[in-house]
Amino acid sequence: MEPRQGARYGALDALRSVALVWMTLYHFGFDLSHFGYWVQDFRASPVWTLQRTAIVSLFLLCVGMGQAVAASQGVGWQRFWRRWVRIAVCALLVSAGSFAMFPHSFIYFGVLHGIALMWLIARFTAGWGRWLWLAGALALASPWVAQGLLAGPLAQWAQVFNGKALNWIGWITHKPFTEDYVPLFPWMGVVWWGMAIGQWLLARRPGWLALDMGGAGKALALLGRHSLPWYMLHQPVMIGAIMAFGWWLHP
Repeated sequence: MEPRQGARYGALDALRSVALVWMTLYHFGFDLSHFGYWVQDFRASPVWTLQRTAIVSLFLLCVGMGQAVAASQGVGWQRFWRRWVRIAVCALLVSAGSFAMFPHSFIYFGVLHGIALMWLIARFTAGWGRWLWLAGALALASPWVAQGLLAGPLAQWAQVFNGKALNWIGWITHKPFTEDYVPLFPWMGVVWWGMAIGQWLLARRPGWLALDMGGAGKALALLGRHSLPWYMLHQPVMIGAIMAFGWWLHP
């Protein structure tokens, strides 16, 4: 089935929704642990750190695929900037909310901050074609190369790149103490690979993106179309519900 120009891609929306649901379950576990109902080590246990990596990877693959679709449909700069401003404002709200809850480890460059920057880069590199695969591989490898250099011949620069002014790049030797950290590298590599996958599908298998999503798939696709509101609201709702439960349990 060939998709119509400007049509929604149900399979992509559903894939984004899978990442949303997975993220929500992850955050619910984190909230339970934070309030002492289910003690888990979300910072060090591979059970949780690997899940976080998988969730962020899936989100950013969808971001890249979405940018490939936008480029193919000729989405103009006016619409692009409207959407970009919404993401940037939401990123600032996340910083403010996390500062209120975690003043010593608030989120200053998390998922939305990273997406805001990566969207801009993706917009300007959408025409790279097959070079996106190589760019993605280099971006994914760059933090490990930088870590080796900063721990060796460029050790005098390590403190500079580890500081808040530059650690958003991702070329660090020590991960910063923050509740969410999604630096430019290596994650831009995931976005570039998502764009490459999206462009390949649009050129060779466009019907895969436009699959008829029946039943639960349609519900998933609907959620995926409203990912930003869900992202912004799910944590306040869950935290409020857990706090209300605590007050009811111990008035």
